Amino acid sequence: MAEAIAAHGDLWVVAPHEERSGASHALTMNEPLRIHTHGPRRFSSSGTPVDCVYLGIHSLLGGMPSLVVSGINKGANLGDDVLYSGTVGAAREAALNGLPALAVSLATEGRGAKNYFDTAANIASRVIEQMGSDPLPPGVFLNLNVPNLPLDAIKGIRVCPLGRRHYEPWVERREDPRGKNYYWIGGEPVVSGMIEECDGWWIGQDFASLTPLGLDATQRDWIPHLSDWKLSK
Repeated sequence: MAEAIAAHGDLWVVAPHEERSGASHALTMNEPLRIHTHGPRRFSSSGTPVDCVYLGIHSLLGGMPSLVVSGINKGANLGDDVLYSGTVGAAREAALNGLPALAVSLATEGRGAKNYFDTAANIASRVIEQMGSDPLPPGVFLNLNVPNLPLDAIKGIRVCPLGRRHYEPWVERREDPRGKNYYWIGGEPVVSGMIEECDGWWIGQDFASLTPLGLDATQRDWIPHLSDWKLSK
């Protein structure tokens, strides 16, 4: 990703030390954050993806960037995933700070051993060019998912809504050598809610999906209804 977008301007990289899937919008508040330097404008953090954005824009860069790109995540972030995803969380944190932001994910599930990160980077670069020429309104950021295929096998990019992709409930209990229980959680994705022309449906048709997301989660249609509830004593 860094190689693909370096031509767009001065690039800074701030990334987690290790895998942080499922970190959502978590901030590390109760322990110190450690930063490692890997070269000029290249850093990694012990924190979450959101920590990386926070540290980058409020400390490491010495000023606000013109754009934040999060990813490339290994694995799709489709449908309900946007609520759990650290990749999407990092883009959301940038948007909360008034910055244009793009989350990028490669849909590797069931696509073979090779990961075509170069394909995702190429398509993300096209989106970034358009973001520069036609800026997003405040409070809107983008979620890009790309099939794990060679670039010439991608049929195009479709702007589309989120579908529903939740996960089968699964908990496995194990016992450590000292007789204490520990647990693994997280089942397989359920894609039955991937209605036609939503993000997951287009990925299944070998198109990249691009979905505009927002910061306002208010269900405004329900405000009048709830206002009629007898809540006052």
